[in-house]
Amino acid sequence: MEVNLGGIPFDLDFHPSEQLVAAGLIDGNLLLYRYSPNALPQRLLKVRAHSESCRAVRFINDGRAILTGSPDHSILATDVETGSVIARLEDAHDDAVNRLVNVTSETIASGDDNGCIKVWDTRQRSCCNSFEAHEDYISDMTYSSDSMKLLATSGDGTLSVCNLRRNKVHARSEFSEVELLSVVIMKNGRKVICGSQTGTLLLYSWGCFKDCSDRFVDLSQNPVNALLKLDEDRVVAASESGLISLVGVLPNRIIQPIAEHSDYPVERLAFSHDKKYLGSISHDYMLKLWDMDLLQSSENVSNGPAVVAAGASASDNLFAFMD
Repeated sequence: MEVNLGGIPFDLDFHPSEQLVAAGLIDGNLLLYRYSPNALPQRLLKVRAHSESCRAVRFINDGRAILTGSPDHSILATDVETGSVIARLEDAHDDAVNRLVNVTSETIASGDDNGCIKVWDTRQRSCCNSFEAHEDYISDMTYSSDSMKLLATSGDGTLSVCNLRRNKVHARSEFSEVELLSVVIMKNGRKVICGSQTGTLLLYSWGCFKDCSDRFVDLSQNPVNALLKLDEDRVVAASESGLISLVGVLPNRIIQPIAEHSDYPVERLAFSHDKKYLGSISHDYMLKLWDMDLLQSSENVSNGPAVVAAGASASDNLFAFMD
């Protein structure tokens, strides 16, 4: 089943408690949908959020607002109920805003195309931390609440660790010779996993960020654009080829391909608040939701999750949203 959003989506995010999903498009529009397994999806909002593309999307303030970032250097907060503008920071960064990530319930981090990371207080609408962490674009970020450290990957081929308590770059890895595109923390905080441009997963031990401790090279040499932690031992990986796979970490193994979005690169992945659905977006203009209960049903546990095709035969496993 191929359903069109009307433009290339750059990012998606799920509401923290309701069945809502938001997507940001290349034309600057922000779309919001309500989804349900027993009804047709309903588009609730279409907002012209930015004059340029809408690269980053995150729900904030317990889902009452949606934050978006753009190459126009601005960050916009949009009311979920009305679609009206709550606040706009016109010059939030000196360069294009590429990524947004939730830090706490009241703070969010943004990363730009020149390697700058900022942390914002959403109540005060002000910047509380700023880090010149990289020399190239920020590709992904994740937060460790236990240590109050923000981790980021970059097109400059390095992983950075920013200490929010001391407002300083705590550590930075050696150059890995390839762009780092995605990052997750696993193994109860003991391992950091980075996806790379060559398809290799780089594994860092916590506290030893200078160089990776292990490499997993069995991902068909396709760039790993997105990583999503399923549990402490498994991660969902999305590749440039359009394939979404379940990967085991230590022991490192591809457990099973679980979905094929399309022949186009998968740009981002996200879980719904209850982890019932896996959302994926790609250059084929589609936003898809995959039913994780069916992908991991009891009959598939012994043989590994079944491949779910993005076609009509997968209608029981897939909800697709059309503009």
